[in-house]
Amino acid sequence: MRAAVVVFPGSNCDRDMAVALRAAGADVQMVWHKDADLPADIDLVAVPGGFSFGDYLRCGAIAAQSPICKAVVAHAQRGGYVLGVCNGFQVLTETGLLPGALMRNSNLKFICKDVDLVVKTTDSAFTSAHTVGDMVRYPVAHHDGNYSIDSDGLARITGDDRIAFSYAQNPNGSVADIAGVLSENRRVLGMMPHPERAVDAGHGGTDGQALFRGLLDQLVSA
Repeated sequence: MRAAVVVFPGSNCDRDMAVALRAAGADVQMVWHKDADLPADIDLVAVPGGFSFGDYLRCGAIAAQSPICKAVVAHAQRGGYVLGVCNGFQVLTETGLLPGALMRNSNLKFICKDVDLVVKTTDSAFTSAHTVGDMVRYPVAHHDGNYSIDSDGLARITGDDRIAFSYAQNPNGSVADIAGVLSENRRVLGMMPHPERAVDAGHGGTDGQALFRGLLDQLVSA
């Protein structure tokens, strides 16, 4: 599997993402946000966490206008895989690749801790190594992780089985405890918790390995 990790000014999880993908067996290239094109034959684009452009204007809004995001959208539209984590999730909603928006946490405080998640679907490459109902523990670190979507949109993503992860105990006020959502074709995943920070036992846990391993297995077999 060939993967590209996008780097914005203010990204701080790009190297973590690259390490996690390489550990799973991917060939990874870092891509600067001012590049107009992705490397050839890329299977997966990862949009990492951080504080792109200092979170000015609105989290992810400026990054979504970067030249590389046009290429990311085109990649997704032709069936490529995209993973957006934390700020990356915010960027993906700003580009329109995922529905909804990430708002200020309901307690108006920055949250940085490990949280338990429930796997809600296995009908995606990202969750294929799990079974429905599995519990995983990932770190969160965000100030604007409160996932919001209108009632029609919520009914649609719920009915289409596009909620990938939910919080066991909601830390930020997200509607329906949503922690991660899938696109209509199930090839784009946005999530606030950080699986790339949960792949090394020395960092406190390895629950994130299954996401990257399952993704790699699915893409290689395809």
